[in-house]
Amino acid sequence: MTTKCANKSEDSKKENICMSLPSKPEYVSIVRMTSSVIANKIGFNIEDIEDIKVAVGEACNNAVLHGCDSNIFKVEFIISEEKFIIEIEDEGKGFNVDKYPHPDICNPKESGLGIFIIKSLMDNVEVKSSPGKGTFIRMIKFLNEKDKAYN
Repeated sequence: MTTKCANKSEDSKKENICMSLPSKPEYVSIVRMTSSVIANKIGFNIEDIEDIKVAVGEACNNAVLHGCDSNIFKVEFIISEEKFIIEIEDEGKGFNVDKYPHPDICNPKESGLGIFIIKSLMDNVEVKSSPGKGTFIRMIKFLNEKDKAYN
């Protein structure tokens, strides 16, 4: 479930930026701002940039909150001409993805909406987790509308 930070990108048209951050709330803003700058550089509009920042913030907050005693969480930004991929990984308690409850929007709880929010803001979201093994979230935002239609 690890990010590919140690590996060179297979596609020469892709750029990878990797970060390992202390598992503390004050570092979430660094990841949000970095994602904003990269999304702007790629050419996303302000609306999409805001969506990316919120989704990244939710994923990072989950990594910090549920990372238990883990010292760090990892983030990888994968930049290509047509899409922006953000991967966030923690080494926390994890959860059973198949048994993750869908939120009741009519009766919202104080927590438990993070993955729902991420999925509603990003074009493609993959969550891998299992109890005791941490969580890995891959979020993709496509630059072009035609690419969004195929995913």
